[in-house]
Amino acid sequence: MITTVEQPCVLTAAQYGKDKVRVFRVVRDPESKVHNIVEYNITVMVEGAIETSFTQADNTVVVATDSNLAKVSPHVLDPARFGLHLGAYLLARYGHISAAFVTVEKLRWARIGADPGTDEAAGHKHAFWRDGEEKRIVEIEVARRGDGNRAIARVAGGLRDLLGASGSWDEISVLKTTGSAFENFVRDEHTTLVEVADRIFSTKTLTGPGQGELDAWEDAKVAAHAREITVNVFANDESASVQMAQRVLAENAGLDNVQYILPNKHYIPVDMKHIGVENTTP
Repeated sequence: MITTVEQPCVLTAAQYGKDKVRVFRVVRDPESKVHNIVEYNITVMVEGAIETSFTQADNTVVVATDSNLAKVSPHVLDPARFGLHLGAYLLARYGHISAAFVTVEKLRWARIGADPGTDEAAGHKHAFWRDGEEKRIVEIEVARRGDGNRAIARVAGGLRDLLGASGSWDEISVLKTTGSAFENFVRDEHTTLVEVADRIFSTKTLTGPGQGELDAWEDAKVAAHAREITVNVFANDESASVQMAQRVLAENAGLDNVQYILPNKHYIPVDMKHIGVENTTP
């Protein structure tokens, strides 16, 4: 039996947007050669005079979701300021949008060589590691007020996964923004990968336990030394390949083999020439 509704249905609320947008940004100082990085997971939702897209299949009120994040911001290194800038821009650019909701999840990266509690700038210029699993969360709402030419913003924030495990000597997430290449590999009819002389390179180093005649009392010292070598070689080697294991063996007497697993963590540039930004070459 089919029941008909005599009263028309009413759309009471509607939002749309983009979730889980991964953004990685490198800001390079041409004079000091120091690189600053941020990695975000971003959600952007908007609301406003968009109801006809849901009730009448009218897409003339829809801002395509890829437009929501095609924004260059001078505040990109600060998640709260970046979120505010993005939300305010969406309202200023699209008059029928009445509110924007931006959530920024910032992943933790620290400079290799910077001691905890010290000035981070004292570390390596372009090499980083994940020294903790916590994530900074910032939630921003920007909404029109009055005649629509004014807006009010609300910002809330906190930390997530604060007690997550840090990288240990046998599992370290690392990243460098320059000093890595991938060239001269086999090319055939199946190859589409472009050779690059410089690139962002990131991996999670999984260092297997070495074997050999070791004093059990020296095990912790060997592990710490292996970790130090791994991070140091990654940061400072102009890498066309990986030479970490050679130093671990050379500098730890009694160790006769060591194993590394280095899965690629890809950071692929998104070509932004359409908004006047050249970002595909370091």
